[in-house]
Amino acid sequence: MTATTTKSATGRRKTAVARVWMTEGTGQILINDRHFEDYLPTIELQNAILAPFQAASLMNKFDLKIAVKGGGIHAQAIAIRHAISRSLTQVDPENRKIIKPLGFLTRDPRMKERKKSGQPGARKRFQFSKR
Repeated sequence: MTATTTKSATGRRKTAVARVWMTEGTGQILINDRHFEDYLPTIELQNAILAPFQAASLMNKFDLKIAVKGGGIHAQAIAIRHAISRSLTQVDPENRKIIKPLGFLTRDPRMKERKKSGQPGARKRFQFSKR
């Protein structure tokens, strides 16, 4: 892979959607034009994003430009991890054998249940009055 080649991938979690553009570089990560340490406040969220690189032993080998929208900060972090894992498998198909057992390539299907008509929430009912 040359320095001009860019691999892109999309990751999702709940309503969060992350698009990742990966190029060979020094390990710089920009999320919505901000450094990822500034965008993700906790060490746990930062480690979630770096986990695919650590598993594949590719730390500081790629520069990432990430655009993420929707959802909360945790869902965004998992969506970014999903996209990074997908792009690492594009770089080298052998990475799939390392990343797949960790569950980083699986899209989490759990979504918020929709509100039904005639009741205040998805499962909640209005109070029953006998008289």
